[in-house]
This record gives sequence, C-alpha cells and structure tokens, in this order.
Amino acid sequence: MSTASPRAWIRLPSGAALDLINPSPEAWTDEDLALRLARTYRWGGESRWAWPLSVAQHSLLVLELRRAEAPQPLGAAEARAELLHDAEEGFLGFDCISPLKRVLGEPFRAVGERLMAAIARRYRLPDWTPESHRLHKHADRVAAASEAVHCTGWTEREVRELLGISDPILAADPLQSRWGGSAWEPWPSETAAERFLAELRSINYD
Repeated sequence: MSTASPRAWIRLPSGAALDLINPSPEAWTDEDLALRLARTYRWGGESRWAWPLSVAQHSLLVLELRRAEAPQPLGAAEARAELLHDAEEGFLGFDCISPLKRVLGEPFRAVGERLMAAIARRYRLPDWTPESHRLHKHADRVAAASEAVHCTGWTEREVRELLGISDPILAADPLQSRWGGSAWEPWPSETAAERFLAELRSINYD
C-alpha cells in the first residue's frame, strides 16, 4: 500500500494544476479564480432564468451589500474579505450548503479550510473580528434570502420555514444600479468572471 500523501489535482483554465489537498497559494492566477467562481453555481444550479446564479455574482452582491451598510467606507482588505468569502468553492466546484457540510463531516471541512487558508495567504485577507463577521454574515444571509426568491423561485414562506432564513428579502437588486440589466438576473459565466476579476484587481492590495 502506498504511503504517499494524498493528492487531488485539478486542471485550471490557465493550464496550471492545483492540488486540493495541499494547495499552494501560487498555484492559480486571478483569472483562474474568477472563471472557476463564475462556473460554480449556487442553489444546486437551479434557476428561474436562462443561467444559474454563480458564486462570483453572489460574492459581488455580498460586497455591494456590505459597502452599502458600512458606517464608513470599507478598506481594501475588508473588501477583499467580503469578495473572497466563498472563494474556496470555485476550486471545489461546489457550493455546499451548511446543513450538508455538517453531514459530509470533518474531511470535507478540512479540505475547504486548507483551500481558504491558501487563499487568505495569497490575498492577504484579514482575520474576521466578531463585529466584522457579524456584519458579513448578515449581508450573506440577506443575499441568500433575496437570491432564493428572485433567482431560484423559493417563496418567501419557504425561505422562512424551510431554509430558516429570517433576514430581509430585498426588492431592488443592488447589482443592477452598477451594471444594469434585469434585476436579479444571473449573468453568463463570461460576464460574471469579467466583473469579478475587475473588482478583485481594483481592491487586490492596500
């Protein structure tokens, strides 16, 4: 039996390879990350629209919500933390909901945490404080509640009773005022990747 350390390689759009078990912070390009997140879909890929909602678009929505609610402008590091809060999902190719994560257990959690640690080193993400984490989770839940209704087709009652989200469901799409288009419409992968990459580059370093 082999005693070698476990490996799980994936090919990236740039042609580089990333080991999901032992990820190097230098293994991917920003373009790789943007495109992978744009091709990773929320809500199991279910959508009321022509395209499913990507993790890239969700990440931009959470950042937009945090910026709108912040008592003072977010610094670049804070903005990166919001934009990249689900970045490991792009490499896993899977947006796993919290209840399923608990069922999948420790091995799945450990892989995600190692990926997120590599991302944090690469992009110099700050540690969450209790207050910044509270504000982030609120924005994330508001985004989820609104996406569930407008993008996926859950009813408000189902969001409350089945999904267990009590945070507000927005009527206006915060991303529409910046990029136009139809409110709450998921973007094609190429569009989501382009917009995510532009945002990442604008806040990449202090």
